[in-house]
Amino acid sequence: MNPLDHRTMEEKEKIARAAGVVGAATLLSRVFGFIRDMVVAQLFGAGNATDAFFVAFRIPNLLRRLVGEGALTASFIPIYSEYLIQHSQEESNRFVQISFTLLTISLSAITLLGIAFSPWIVKAIAYGFSANPEKFGLTVLLNRLMFPYIFFISLVALSMGVLNSLRHFSAPAFSPVILNLSIIACALLGFPYLDEPILSLALGVLIGGMGQLLFQIPFLYRKGIVIRWRVDWSHPGVRRVLILMGPSVLGLAVSQLNVLVNTLLASYLPQGSVSYLYYADRLLEFPMGIFAIAIATAVLPSLSDHAARKDWSALRDTMVFALRLTFFLILPAMAGLIILRNPIIQILFQRGAFDAHSTTMTAQALFFYALGLIAFAGIRIVVPAFYALQDTKTPVKIAGWALLANLGFGILLMSPLKHGGLALAVSLSAGLNFILLMIFLRKKIGSFGGTVIWSSFFKNLLAAGVMSLVVHWVISFIAWEKEGVTFEKIIGLLFALSAGAIIYWAACRFMGCEEAKTILNLFKRKIKTLR
Repeated sequence: MNPLDHRTMEEKEKIARAAGVVGAATLLSRVFGFIRDMVVAQLFGAGNATDAFFVAFRIPNLLRRLVGEGALTASFIPIYSEYLIQHSQEESNRFVQISFTLLTISLSAITLLGIAFSPWIVKAIAYGFSANPEKFGLTVLLNRLMFPYIFFISLVALSMGVLNSLRHFSAPAFSPVILNLSIIACALLGFPYLDEPILSLALGVLIGGMGQLLFQIPFLYRKGIVIRWRVDWSHPGVRRVLILMGPSVLGLAVSQLNVLVNTLLASYLPQGSVSYLYYADRLLEFPMGIFAIAIATAVLPSLSDHAARKDWSALRDTMVFALRLTFFLILPAMAGLIILRNPIIQILFQRGAFDAHSTTMTAQALFFYALGLIAFAGIRIVVPAFYALQDTKTPVKIAGWALLANLGFGILLMSPLKHGGLALAVSLSAGLNFILLMIFLRKKIGSFGGTVIWSSFFKNLLAAGVMSLVVHWVISFIAWEKEGVTFEKIIGLLFALSAGAIIYWAACRFMGCEEAKTILNLFKRKIKTLR
């Protein structure tokens, strides 16, 4: 093997290994997230109180994804990677300290403004709630209690950018577990004692945000990053991050803005519609977090390094591998969610106040969301390539078109399909977004293996089709119409998932998928190191 091929192989394995670390930590987080949602579903069901909480939480959570984990991380990592390569360690650390200081000041102002203007923010997000003063007032109260979450979690996101740039992925990926544990504990402890039990969830969010920030500090210290108060608004690195951040707020997190549009439209639909969309979106986030976001997190530092070194060939090769690996992992997840949507929702959520009707309605939303899973995942991979190239204008333009498409599709489809139409609108607009991103990226960096990507995609699609037939056959033997969560249902679902995974892996190996070979080689090396 020549040195160039060896370097390429090492880069692929480095990305796959990092994605594995992030994916494993995210899996743990998602498991606790589902436990959290099961607790919330059992205690609160799907009604006015949960609608109020989900809307109130969506506002600071949306800001977290846009300002924090979205725009901030994506803008900070390329600049910080450049500092690590082209500047001294002292100057790189100074850049980090100034960034923390200025972000703290800015977030304090944002938090205070958010609390003060909560009634107007809620009205803008869910105007339909205005017709119910009690529901509207509860939403405003919950939003004010949870708004400081954006302060803590954005500082967590900056910590994540620093640690990921230094190739430490596990601590940032694990930190959401702290949030989930906090919400679970507060819900169970506060539900019996509070006059308004839903307030316990808001308290859990606030405590969880603080806990996540405190968790990052020891890991930063081990990497030689000591947080100090440094104010320098004119620092060139900070200015460049701000320039990238401005437009990237829309460009990187368009799917979340689409959810925001859906929340506004869903507030005009029958009671529970917001909750059905929320629970379905939570299930969609499971494969997104474990696979797509894990790969995107792992690949951004590598893309940023290639861009800083102006190694365009390596950047294209990394992009191709990231897309192929994403499709390899997402396609079976997409098929599984579509086929197993009712059994999964029934086992996870159908108890207490969450009845069979809630399961059916949530399954409708999940079906239409799952149709867009490939596009959602593809966006997560392609957009960081633009940020690594420090181009934020192109994703913003495409994001604007996608947002308009989502609004148009939503208005058109919400009447015949209700909340399912809103989920389908998100999927359609995401598909448009992904296609346009691919076209414009090709214009920017040249051809980057389209034939190879599509060849791999169709192999994975064929394998997922074979898997789907097996999974559908397995679950046909289970009496899903029986009331309650039975041992038979749990074992049946686990067996269907296991059989599907084995069949998919075998089919991919039979067709010679390179991604399966890469993962197998990593597994073999890990086994050797443990001996």
